[in-house]
Amino acid sequence: MRYHHLFFDLDHTLWDFDSNSREALQDIYLSLSLQQAGVSDFAIFHTNYLIHNDRLWDKYRNGKIKVEELRWKRMWLSLLDFKVSDEALARKMGIAFLEALPTKTLLFPDTEYILRYLSSKNYHLHLITNGFEKTQHQKLKSAGIESFFNEVITSEGSNSLKPHPEIFEYALMKTGAAKKESIMIGDTPEVDILGAINAGIDQVYVNHIRNPEPVKATYTVTSLKELETIF
Repeated sequence: MRYHHLFFDLDHTLWDFDSNSREALQDIYLSLSLQQAGVSDFAIFHTNYLIHNDRLWDKYRNGKIKVEELRWKRMWLSLLDFKVSDEALARKMGIAFLEALPTKTLLFPDTEYILRYLSSKNYHLHLITNGFEKTQHQKLKSAGIESFFNEVITSEGSNSLKPHPEIFEYALMKTGAAKKESIMIGDTPEVDILGAINAGIDQVYVNHIRNPEPVKATYTVTSLKELETIF
């Protein structure tokens, strides 16, 4: 085997973040009576939330905001789109969302199949994820895939974020893996793929969305099952 250590991204690669996020947001939309508070259309609220969340995560990755600000401000900005200026509600939503989100269980097709397949071939499976320690572990447990991974490296636990090389160096140190026997498997070109390239690690671009733009990666697949053709 050329590779021994396979480092997976979690959100948007294995765990269906968009679908699970929508379910969690719908939970708090109902439980916190957001319609009565002035958020008249959940579909619009959800769409706007995704936009704000992506922008704030980009700022967080680049060290421009702290994690606590990210957690509540994505809610606050989404409320402001409906002219609801209620910081206390936004902070309450941030807490409720982080409680609901990791209980969701939707995975991309063939996630469990490919993890069993790779484990049966004696690959060492790990995660490198830009997420919070408690939240990411709870996602794995809720989805029933926690046992497949030897090490779970989070941005919070490593004090670094993809695409910065420090998180990859931390992952290699923690797993005892050499770069030449390691590969990163993820869905985001500018985070997973570029980060691995800069760290000197091979990459698999998981192009779930069938992005037509070419991405410079060692390998590209459009489904998790296609990983069988590589490993």
